[in-house]
Amino acid sequence: MHVFYEEDGGFKVGTVLADNVSSLQVEAPHGKRTKVKAGAVLLRFGEPGLAGFLEAAHRVEAAIEPEFLWEVAPQDEFDYQALAREYFGHQPTQVESAGLLLRLHGLPMHFYKKGKGRYRSAPPESLKAALASVERKRQQAEAQAAYAAALSRGELPEAFRPLLDELLYEPDRGSIEYKAVEAAAGQAGLSPLRLLARAGAVPSPYDYHLRRFLREHFPAGVHVAPVAPLPDHDDLPLAPVQAFSIDDVSTTEIDDALSVVPRPGGGWQVGVHIAAPALGLAPGGTLDELAAARQSTVYIPGDKITMLPDAVIERYTLREGGARAVVSLYAHLDDALAPIGFETRVERVHVAANLRHDDIEARFNEQSIAAGALDFPFGPELARLYAFALRLEAGRGRPEQAPDKRDYAFYVEQGRVRIVERRRGSPMDRLVAELMILANAHWGGELAAARVPAIYRVQNGGKTRMSTAPGPHDGLGVEQYAWSSSPLRRYVDLVNQRQIIARALGEDPPYRRAADELGVVVRDFEAAYEAYGEFQRQMERFWCLRWVEQESAWRTRATVLRENLVRLERIPLFTRMPSLPGDVAPGSAVEVEIRDIDYLTLDFDCHFVARA
Repeated sequence: MHVFYEEDGGFKVGTVLADNVSSLQVEAPHGKRTKVKAGAVLLRFGEPGLAGFLEAAHRVEAAIEPEFLWEVAPQDEFDYQALAREYFGHQPTQVESAGLLLRLHGLPMHFYKKGKGRYRSAPPESLKAALASVERKRQQAEAQAAYAAALSRGELPEAFRPLLDELLYEPDRGSIEYKAVEAAAGQAGLSPLRLLARAGAVPSPYDYHLRRFLREHFPAGVHVAPVAPLPDHDDLPLAPVQAFSIDDVSTTEIDDALSVVPRPGGGWQVGVHIAAPALGLAPGGTLDELAAARQSTVYIPGDKITMLPDAVIERYTLREGGARAVVSLYAHLDDALAPIGFETRVERVHVAANLRHDDIEARFNEQSIAAGALDFPFGPELARLYAFALRLEAGRGRPEQAPDKRDYAFYVEQGRVRIVERRRGSPMDRLVAELMILANAHWGGELAAARVPAIYRVQNGGKTRMSTAPGPHDGLGVEQYAWSSSPLRRYVDLVNQRQIIARALGEDPPYRRAADELGVVVRDFEAAYEAYGEFQRQMERFWCLRWVEQESAWRTRATVLRENLVRLERIPLFTRMPSLPGDVAPGSAVEVEIRDIDYLTLDFDCHFVARA
């Protein structure tokens, strides 16, 4: 005697060795013996033989059309034997019953199992949905296989084009598109990014990095709607000075200008004039919301994304040749250039010149100052301001020194990059830096003394942070320091300028709750400023690598900074070099070789060649 029974969610056959009523000792076709509960037995049979029974039952199963079986089955719960009689139109054989049971069990979408040998037909809508899901999965599997095959051939599937940003930057790992990418990448031995790049998904490495940044920080794009007409501020008094700015040739957001005139009766008046967009951008207005969303201008070598729209910059930038609205800090000095008083005014100032670094540094430097060779526009004024700057520097506890640090300016034109090295700490740099420190520290002190809420730059214990509470900046040697000198480029400065203007005009400050209103600005600014700075460093690294290739500087000199960290000569490119001998001291010059630049990951290999 043989039995057909259910075990572990499937059906098996075996020969009965012993029948103990509640259980049976059964031997499987392959010889294994097992104990089977009597309740699990569905059929007992003698013929055909053990192996032939399952073969015959599977043939019956294969001949049963699923949709027809579902149509003839009752909608209520039923026993398989009853359905077998209905389906076959006669008392079914053991083989027919087993075949129909196998078919019922193999159609979980059509029939729900309710117990031993008992099922219930799926409702029409449920069956329709289940079948549609299966068909959809089949089609997706076919599409995924086709996508993977195309990618393996180096082709980009047309369906991928609308999804490229998602696939490159925020892939849905459960999507068939990304599964196809992973499958093809694994087969090719490439990273998903490299595979997509090979298939043409990345127009250029530069675009890849830029699009990733814009997707995260400017999802709505960088273009803005036309700006409503801005006030002209012709009602502001015109200061009796001729101001001049000092900036890089590429600067369009000219925030600050300077002036120096003799005072009646002796001494000098030094003016620090800051562009005043706060006069035209009301808190909570459309332009203010745009500036608050961006928080800062984003600097990219050869490009930038300005915090404010072009129309606003055009109105408030301190471009030469006109009278511009400013907030001015005047330092009244005696003949020895010692401050004897300060004054803040909201006014207009005539900007007589925009001096540029590349032109003025060749004329105004340590040598020309020592020789008194100041016969160029604003030469005497620059010398006077530099002398004042040295006094300010010493007063902060920062004696004059000759720094050996370098700054680098990047100029990109038609895909070629020019990297210009500038020595930091030139007379011009120190002059501008000291007068901006003076303005930021003085206005910060005035706001703190008047208990007007403001945002401060605080440094103590070697850590620098933004704060709504005044505190010392140890690195600068000042009691408080409130960024106020770049309102066209930093939102913090714009916010502080509103408070400064209100105090200067005797009005109520727009911001009255430092912790609530300004705390949000601090949080948003710090997050954006860090992200923008990281992106700028990343893109400077990109253009440094481009420069290496452009100039064929594959073998070059480098300076050892510490352990295996080196900085390449002529460009601000830093890298680890494991091949550096352990006995090469920091500060040493070495010759290195650069290989295998990857513009997508910004990685490259740098190998030690020789001691320089």
